[in-house]
Amino acid sequence: MGRQRLLITGADGMLGTELKRQAAERYELIPTDIGELDVADREQVRRVVGAERPDLILHGGALTNVDLCETEPDLAYRVNALGTRNMAGAAADRGVPILYVSTDYVFGGDQQRPYLEFDPVAPRSVYGRSKLAGEVAAAELSGGRFWIVRSQWIFGFGGKNFVDTILGAAREGRPLKVVDDQIGCPTWARDLAAALLLILDARPAYGIYHCSSKGSCSWFEFTRAILRAAGVEPASLQPIGSAELDRPAPRPAHSILRNYCLEQTLGDPMPDWQTALEAYLRAGGGSPNQE
Repeated sequence: MGRQRLLITGADGMLGTELKRQAAERYELIPTDIGELDVADREQVRRVVGAERPDLILHGGALTNVDLCETEPDLAYRVNALGTRNMAGAAADRGVPILYVSTDYVFGGDQQRPYLEFDPVAPRSVYGRSKLAGEVAAAELSGGRFWIVRSQWIFGFGGKNFVDTILGAAREGRPLKVVDDQIGCPTWARDLAAALLLILDARPAYGIYHCSSKGSCSWFEFTRAILRAAGVEPASLQPIGSAELDRPAPRPAHSILRNYCLEQTLGDPMPDWQTALEAYLRAGGGSPNQE
């Protein structure tokens, strides 16, 4: 029997880059991004999925610019909600499972303990609401063959991310002002990709899973850890409140995810966020020469 065929959407992003690298020896890959597949185009989705005949679909393609989603809600729902509806429907037509990558933004952020998969959702932004609509579509239209995997604060190779932005600004001597009232957990795309492939390989019970690094910090605390680990001294570093940024989209204040269902099924493979950060920097992340 040949290798199973895995169709990946969002294959050119941070997570997709890692998925392609790690899955290449285990699956026959069908990598797609907006240039090959507009997930919001139902007929194109049905045509591509029908022609490629995947055995599994990993739907990571999304509009993740939170503020753009807030100012362009039609675009956010077109990609994140309608696009997921189309992918889930195509998966059902093929009779194959779909794994949908979601976000901590489906929660309101007003809970002090980490969120479990069973906690009620209450998104505060268009981004969060559009991703939640995608969750509903994945659950209702996939023929029951779905995994919804929520993660958060993703950094890695293959795209703009917080770690590289902070180090670039610090090396240029720019003063840093970073919010200290949003708490979550930084997650390396490489670790997340490995966990997603573990789910696809092991086929645990269908449903919702959380998958982020262990522990928690504020963006300000994360910034201090980045600078310390990279040995970079900033011109200045000041904590500020979210209100001072005056961004279009509200952010959840306290959105730590606990990987409860992974703990109970496959065992939680995710490291703590400090270990993930150090591993990313050792691998060349945040380097001045990084493309």
